[in-house]
Amino acid sequence: MAALDEVTLRLTACRQSTGRARTLLRASLAGAGADDEDVSDAELVLSDLVTNALRATDAPDGRIGVRIVVSADEGTLLLEVSDTGTGLPEIRTPADQDTGGRGLLLVEAVAHAWGFESFADGMGKRVWAELKVPGLVPPATTTSIAAAAVGVGQAVRVRGEWRTIRTVRGEPCATGGLAILLGLEDGDVLRLPAFEPLTVRNAP
Repeated sequence: MAALDEVTLRLTACRQSTGRARTLLRASLAGAGADDEDVSDAELVLSDLVTNALRATDAPDGRIGVRIVVSADEGTLLLEVSDTGTGLPEIRTPADQDTGGRGLLLVEAVAHAWGFESFADGMGKRVWAELKVPGLVPPATTTSIAAAAVGVGQAVRVRGEWRTIRTVRGEPCATGGLAILLGLEDGDVLRLPAFEPLTVRNAP
């Protein structure tokens, strides 16, 4: 099964929604292995899809939907935007003096594939674009385990930051019981009771 990371968001049909969609995209790609050029291309494509959806949604209280799917195994990024408008996307060739109308030309140039689908009830559509991003890595999974169960190579959350475990050893506590000493990648040592819960990822 492909490693997927999927997020969805409903946005009010207003100009600020384009920036909010880009923020969601950047958060989805953070730590996923996408380079700056990949992120920039994805932002351009998503901005155009959202802008078109906002233009198509005439109702003052209308909303648009944004769906982002990061597939690390397939090296793809799916961007999908839905709206309640009746018009369908169409690539136009604007005149030199036109200031707009080039959005879908950009989408077609940057995306690996794109398309649209009308909803069955006729009330709106979804427009999608798929980008190739070969450097993607699977989303990290986290769990909570006792300090005594932590292994070398795992990452633990310490004071809000992820730190990689380099060494693990136990020693008796002065008050009885067992303490676990976790050597971190920067040389720091974390000393905890054996059954202290830790949030970890990247199981060895």
